[in-house]
Amino acid sequence: MRYEKSCGAVIFRKDADWNVLLIRHTKGRHISFPKGHVEPGETESQTAEREIFEETGLRVRVDRRFRAENRYNIRPDTQKLVVIFAATTDQAEIHPQPEEIAEAFWLPIEEAAARLTYERDRKIMRDAFDHIQRYPTPTE
Repeated sequence: MRYEKSCGAVIFRKDADWNVLLIRHTKGRHISFPKGHVEPGETESQTAEREIFEETGLRVRVDRRFRAENRYNIRPDTQKLVVIFAATTDQAEIHPQPEEIAEAFWLPIEEAAARLTYERDRKIMRDAFDHIQRYPTPTE
């Protein structure tokens, strides 16, 4: 069995209300969160920050106190682990990386829940949102 690991985050931005960033990769039709493969020497949160910046141009504050895992087989011989953190940003303008991102958009929480392709992502988003409301992200 082969293994792959990616890290990313559910990114929240507060204006009058809370919004969440969703993306659709160019290689798929599913709507999810920005994430990408771990590079040698990186921590999970460093991977999440790097991938989010590369894919969207957003600088985020990753909250390592919230960490969710999603495991699934991408091929019969390959299992993928995706680590998702909660993150916040004050930036509204998204600069999608055209080679990887077909769409990137902010939506209110409930609209985002309806647009996410997978139920597991909806649960992770709701859990991450509960977390950031209870425990605001440290500004470091």
